[in-house]
Amino acid sequence: MLMSRLFGRTMRDVPARATTPSHRLLLRAAMIHQLGAGIYSYMPLAWRSLAKIEAIVAEEMDRVDGQRIGMPVVHPADLWRKSGRWDSIGREMARFHDRDGHDMLLAVTHEEVVTDLVAYYVTSYRDLPRMVYQIQTKFRDEPRSRGGLIRVREFVMKDAYSFHPSYQDLDVYYERMVEAYVRTFRRCGLEPLVVEADVGMMGGSASHEFMLVTDAGEDTLLICDACGYAANSDVASTTVDPPPPEEPTPKQEVATPGRTTIEGVADYLGVPTTRTLKAVFYVAGEELVFVAIRGDLGVNEQKLAIALQSSEIRPASDQELGEAGIVPGYASPIGVKNAKIVVDRSVPAAPNLVAGANRAGFHLTGVNYGRDFRADIEADIALARGGDPCPTCGAPLRETRGIEMGHTFKLGTRYSETMDATFLDSEGEQQPVIMASYGIGIGRLLASAIEHFHDDDGILFPASISPYDVHIVELGEAEQVREAASQLHVALEAAGVEVLRDDRSESAGVKFKDADLIGIPLRVTVSPRSLKNGGVELKRRLSSESNMLPLDSAVGEIVDLRQRLMDDLDPERPQWSHTGSSSE
Repeated sequence: MLMSRLFGRTMRDVPARATTPSHRLLLRAAMIHQLGAGIYSYMPLAWRSLAKIEAIVAEEMDRVDGQRIGMPVVHPADLWRKSGRWDSIGREMARFHDRDGHDMLLAVTHEEVVTDLVAYYVTSYRDLPRMVYQIQTKFRDEPRSRGGLIRVREFVMKDAYSFHPSYQDLDVYYERMVEAYVRTFRRCGLEPLVVEADVGMMGGSASHEFMLVTDAGEDTLLICDACGYAANSDVASTTVDPPPPEEPTPKQEVATPGRTTIEGVADYLGVPTTRTLKAVFYVAGEELVFVAIRGDLGVNEQKLAIALQSSEIRPASDQELGEAGIVPGYASPIGVKNAKIVVDRSVPAAPNLVAGANRAGFHLTGVNYGRDFRADIEADIALARGGDPCPTCGAPLRETRGIEMGHTFKLGTRYSETMDATFLDSEGEQQPVIMASYGIGIGRLLASAIEHFHDDDGILFPASISPYDVHIVELGEAEQVREAASQLHVALEAAGVEVLRDDRSESAGVKFKDADLIGIPLRVTVSPRSLKNGGVELKRRLSSESNMLPLDSAVGEIVDLRQRLMDDLDPERPQWSHTGSSSE
């Protein structure tokens, strides 16, 4: 491809709306163009990289016995009503009516559609196990699109689904899929951190995210360097040491004028915050939720949503609390009748707590769970933080940030039972198909690679996903230079090397800046000086050094170097690593 014919143009200035390195570089390198919030056009350079990512993903899916299919992007609502998700998924689902007034939606994901296929085509245990996958467009009406391709509304995803006759068979295959995911990301130059995660809208018994650890990540991760425990903060646990056991004491009302915070009350009464009961209020759907948790702990809202089986929760307003007869700053669950009470697991083990008296200016001492109040739901809803004890070994947890590159779910019979996807087992008994799903965001993976591989000058593409293998820069207007560059271009492509050639009438400085910005791994400069020295100048994007190649051996040496760069990305080898600047 000649750069004089390439659709799009690079940008020198950093776009003000771009907040992450990958977003800025994708815009500046003319790889994406924004149409609307979270909606982008992929330009030719990005499209080539995305195609290579898709090819890697497809090869790894085929390697674990996947069969590629294609499913519709527009779904009738009836399938989603059958699964129960038509009502449980919030406004991120784009709904509309067709010309006949039927409820329809744009695909958020495809569990319902693939389960419908399984219900039709799987009838016997002999039809299992199976895995199918697709690479297809999805739409989620994200409330906070950000980071370019990191969080968008329209995106391309590889989603795979496996079907099994038993949980044992699922567990064995799930491990194969985890290994396939790790190979996929490594082939793209990235080392994933596998963490426990929330099942979210997908449901099921367990899920794992494949994270790229980076400061630009939108997820908070908690890691134990001692035992290897790793989890998204949405589901991370910690060890909560209970206070020493005590005999329950009588409840007693004490005056606490103007003390409306845990710290203020604890200080006024001379007790540690571990001996207080914190009240936090939310609304789930139309229901007021009273959360009671030990005073030194925070509420993990994602865990709370899971415990409530609610897709959307929000903090309650003072007006809503007033209408329910609750006094902010002095509330306790004792005697409350207008709210659902959720108690963290830290509370039952903590005796003689200080809690609100449900009237302004007063608190209660000697409050004990079970004797004085009970919960509608008991659950682990505490927020784990860096420095907290690991739930596995007790060592301090380390907090970091990450970008989710992939997500896997053990769905179990969540969909097959509600959608009648069953099979006859070897005894002739009808059983629900056991399922799992596995997703990788293709555009997000491209953004993740750029987020990880860049420096102050631009992108540093891993060879496996670079839009081209070699960037030829021809300098000057001499016919000899054009002829040599053209011959090298033709010879490299004949040898299977993909070439972007800068034939524009621009200065050397402009051409070199664009080459660094676009980030193709190998740059070959053809100039009057190089030809005078008998060859061309070869430079790796990662290196500040260059070397001369004789014209008659240049193609062979470039082909060999490109192959070595590809070999470095073999998932079985130690990984290529680059620590670049995040400032661009």
